[in-house]
Amino acid sequence: MPQHKSAIKRMRTSERRRAYNRMNKSRMKTALKDLRGTTDKATAEAKYKEVSAILDRLATKGIIHRNTAAHKKSKLAKFVHALG
Repeated sequence: MPQHKSAIKRMRTSERRRAYNRMNKSRMKTALKDLRGTTDKATAEAKYKEVSAILDRLATKGIIHRNTAAHKKSKLAKFVHALG
C-alpha cells in the first residue's frame, strides 16, 4: 500500500486511466471483429470508416501507437477491397 499522499493519488489516477484504456481497447477490438465478420462490401466500407475513426482517435490519445493504428487500417483496407 502507498504511504505518501502523492502515491495514493497516483494509484487512484492510474486505476482511472487503466479503466479508460481497457474500455477503449475493448471497443476497438469489438469493432475490428465486427468488420472482419462482414461479407457484404457496402456494409464493410461503412464499418471501415467507423473503425478507421476509432483507430485514429485512439492513436491521437496515445492509447495505441500511431504505427499500430496505421498497420491495422492498412490490413482492414485490404480486407474490404478483397470483398467482392
